[in-house]
Amino acid sequence: MMSTAASDLVSCPGEPGKVAPVVDRNRCEAKGDCVRVCPYNVFEIRTLAPDDRQRLSWRGKLKAWVHGNRQSFVARPDACHARKLCIDACPEQALSLAPNLRH
Repeated sequence: MMSTAASDLVSCPGEPGKVAPVVDRNRCEAKGDCVRVCPYNVFEIRTLAPDDRQRLSWRGKLKAWVHGNRQSFVARPDACHARKLCIDACPEQALSLAPNLRH
């Protein structure tokens, strides 16, 4: 008998890699809800590079500093199945889906 999590993966309607999540750097607070809910390990939390920090708005820089300059990153965009679990789970509404240009 298949577990609920395994059956959810099998029944997923999205084709992997057609779309990928996009992180709004000015909103993300690295709470990691996206990492926890994604069954495809699309996300990881890591430290912002200096270039990424420079591009933030003043509010984004403040939020990043408060959260240790860590944010969510899309580590495996081709694994995204467009289930939108990450979007629903993000308390900052920092995620959206866009066409995966690398696909």
